[in-house]
Amino acid sequence: MHIGIIGLGRMGANMARRLARGGAGVRVSGHDHNDSLASLLAAEPGFHPADTLQALVASLPSPRVIWLMLPAGEATQATINETSSLLSAGDILVDGGNANYKDSQRRAAELQKKGIAFVDAGVSGGVWGLANGYCLMLGGDKDAVARVTPFVKLLAPAPDTGWLHCGAAGSGHFVKMVHNGIEYGMMQALAEGFALLDAKKDLALDTAAIAELWRHGSVVRSWLLDLTAEALHKNSSMAGIKPVVADSGEGRWSVDEAVSLGVPAPVIAMALMSRFASQGKDDYAAKLLAMMRAGFGGHAVHKE
Repeated sequence: MHIGIIGLGRMGANMARRLARGGAGVRVSGHDHNDSLASLLAAEPGFHPADTLQALVASLPSPRVIWLMLPAGEATQATINETSSLLSAGDILVDGGNANYKDSQRRAAELQKKGIAFVDAGVSGGVWGLANGYCLMLGGDKDAVARVTPFVKLLAPAPDTGWLHCGAAGSGHFVKMVHNGIEYGMMQALAEGFALLDAKKDLALDTAAIAELWRHGSVVRSWLLDLTAEALHKNSSMAGIKPVVADSGEGRWSVDEAVSLGVPAPVIAMALMSRFASQGKDDYAAKLLAMMRAGFGGHAVHKE
């Protein structure tokens, strides 16, 4: 078993490590535009750094399997363009980044014309995936998915759990998009709940202890609650943390799809809007609201 991985950032590097540690006979060739990232993995058994895309492709036996873990958009498209020009009919490209499912459908159709199979893989597990395994949502032709399944079984928490062939090309990234939309809503609910607990100062509530309590037997127990409990244990006052939350794009796509399909998704939409607000994108509106209140009620306007 020999696979190539392009993109050795936080997720890609740990996936390469998990594969390389998968047992005898597993080999991983890895490439990243930042050569230092590949060198960090050089000590892993079965891992072989490749200085260039050409070197990575040349190191793999035919038919080749190459897995991309790159940012969505131009970085992924440019790499697919360059890599596919080096591949042969019968090879497989897997995109494990957070790509838009429509891009995945288009890429599958374009690569099919060259005889190159394409699998879109939604990957969840974050930095914990190395130890615990990854949840993998796969889209693509049945035969193509079957050919990457031996690697998928090594990446998943167990060979028979934590992965699914969701359907045709694009379905893996569509399911991952909805997964991330749900994640936005769950995170927002937890954050608002603990903010409410923290605000009740007269009760002097221990939010870290409450988070730990809820982890055991409550209906809101979850991995996100586990992470919340850990964060509160380390810094329950959130001292030194800026109230800025980025959005990776999949929340936006989820809301776009909800509008397109006419499916109400108010929790996901509001969670996304809250992230926009945290990035300072509601500052102008808030200032204007303050001016309105001053205009009709004579209320004070606070100056910066």
